[in-house]
Parts: sequence; C-alpha cells; structure tokens
Amino acid sequence: MGGGMLIYLVGGLAFLALAGVGFAFTGGSNDAAVKRARQIKEGKGGKGRVAEANDPNSQRRRQTQQMLKKLRQQDEARRKSLMPQDIKAKLVQAGLDIPTEMFWVFSAVLGVLFAALTFLSGADGPPAMMGIELKSRPAMVVMAAFAGFLGVPRWLLGFLTKARQKKMTAQFADAIDVIVRGVKSGLPLTECLRIIAVESPAPLGQEFKYMTDNIQMGMTMERALQQFYKRVPLPEVNFFVIVLTIQSKSGGNLSEALGNLSSVIRQRKMMREKIKAMSSEAKASAGIIIALPFAVSIMVYLTTPSYIMELFLKPTGHLILFMGAALMFTGITVMRRMINFDI
Repeated sequence: MGGGMLIYLVGGLAFLALAGVGFAFTGGSNDAAVKRARQIKEGKGGKGRVAEANDPNSQRRRQTQQMLKKLRQQDEARRKSLMPQDIKAKLVQAGLDIPTEMFWVFSAVLGVLFAALTFLSGADGPPAMMGIELKSRPAMVVMAAFAGFLGVPRWLLGFLTKARQKKMTAQFADAIDVIVRGVKSGLPLTECLRIIAVESPAPLGQEFKYMTDNIQMGMTMERALQQFYKRVPLPEVNFFVIVLTIQSKSGGNLSEALGNLSSVIRQRKMMREKIKAMSSEAKASAGIIIALPFAVSIMVYLTTPSYIMELFLKPTGHLILFMGAALMFTGITVMRRMINFDI
C-alpha cells in the first residue's frame, strides 16, 4: 500500500471517529428534545385543547377572526361587483366621454391601417423590404391587424386610466383635509363635497361634481359613493367609501376618522415614493436589458446591412423575429411584475 493511500485511510478513519464522538455527545440531548416536543404536542392536543375551548379569551379571539374573515370576503365580493371589465366602464375610468361604438370604430380603423401599412411595406416599400415572400406576408398582415384592433387601443386606454388615477391619488389627501376642516367648522358633509367639486382641479373635481349631482337628484349617499368607487377604483377611494358608509350607518366622529384616513393616504404615498426610489436601480437595469436587442440590431444594420436583412427577407427570419418578439414580451412582462410593487 502506497504512502498516499495510507494517509487517505488514516484521514477517513479519523473523520469517522470524530463523527462518532460527536453523535455520542449530542444524540442523548436530541432524543430528550424530541421526547419533550412530543409530550408538549400531546398535551396541547389533549388537555390543551380542552383548556383553550374553555378559555373565554380564546373564544372571543376566534369569533373576532371569523368576523374579520367574513367582512373581508364581503368587501372583496362588493369590490368585484362594482368593478365591471367592459369597455364602457374602462372608458369612464379613463375619463373619456365617448360612446362605446366610437371606440370600436376607432379600433377597427386602426387595425385596417396597420394591416395596410404592413402589406404595402412588402409590396411597394424599399428594395430591402420587397423580398418578403407571400408565404409570410399574410401572417404579418394578420398580426398587424390584430395589434391595431385590440392591442394598441387597449394599451392607450390603460395608459390614460393610470395617468388619471395617478392624478386622483395625488389630489385625494388634500380633498379629505378640506372635508375635515369643513366638518369641524360645522358644515354638513354634502356642502363639503360640493366645495371640493367646485374648488378642486380635474379630474378630482369632476368626479366629486358627478357625485354631488347624483345626491342632489335623490340618490342615497351610499349609492353615490358606490358609483364614485366604480368610476375611480382606487384603494384610497375604497377606504373613503368605507369610512363614510360606516359613519352614515353607525355615527361617530367623522372628522377624526377622515383625519386618520388622510394620514394613512399620505403615508401610503410616501411609502410608494420610497419603493419607487429603491427600485429605480432594478428598473434601470430592466430598461437596459430591454433596449439591448434593439441597440445591437441597429449597430449590426449600420455595419453589415445584408447580414441582418436576412431576418426580414426570408420566411425563416420572419419566424425567428416572431419568436424573438414573443420571448421579449414574456421577459418584459416578468420583469415588470418583479420590479412593480403595489401597496
């Protein structure tokens, strides 16, 4: 047996000896700990459960948890019933006072325009694009028509909705402060809402004016608040609706409740800005990763145009571009969900 093999053998035996000594010193304590944990578990399952069932504090805690769970389920059901997903409701949330038929006409015109531009770019476009074969041109025309009919209009609608809701969130805390000061000075709630409708800028003033008009026409406060949340489905508005609904049914100090709500909304805004600052690095990295394929394609086109134009001139290249676009869309969606935080 060689000297090297002997050294390995001695090292292995030493390791086994140390492991055995360690197990001998720790095994008994582990067995005792396991036995003790089993006894505690059995005691909790037997006498512990009986004691917990007879404890009035435990019963009260259990009833409170069940009530909170039931209230949470009722609130989720109410919010789902007040948030329709049809185009008409989305147009209202975006602040667009146009009929639904006009939106579909605009979408159809945009789809036809995209399809026509895609078809003409292969037929009468520059010489570099005239090589698009008939096998792949119909698929590209269909995809362009689909993007123009359903993709771009809905994206614009979502963009306008988010921009409007962002303005509403920035103005909402100040509006609640107006109500608090008005209630403390002795003004009725409807008069405070009317002041906000007159003095606040758009879009907050428009929504409060719509709500006060509904109340003047005979609509109940609860129904008007539900319509308000339906037009502006924000968490801050939901809190506002819950506070006013509970106060109208059970009474209480409205100024104190709205003052606390204003503080909560401002803290949420500060937390949102803090999260935005902390995630700015991740967003910058995501933007660089998204822009990298386009930047490399432009650089390759400027250096060797014939090399990259194979993607646009051959059916195989069209398939590669389609797969790349699908993968890019998937990656952008995943990164967006990773770097966006909702509070």
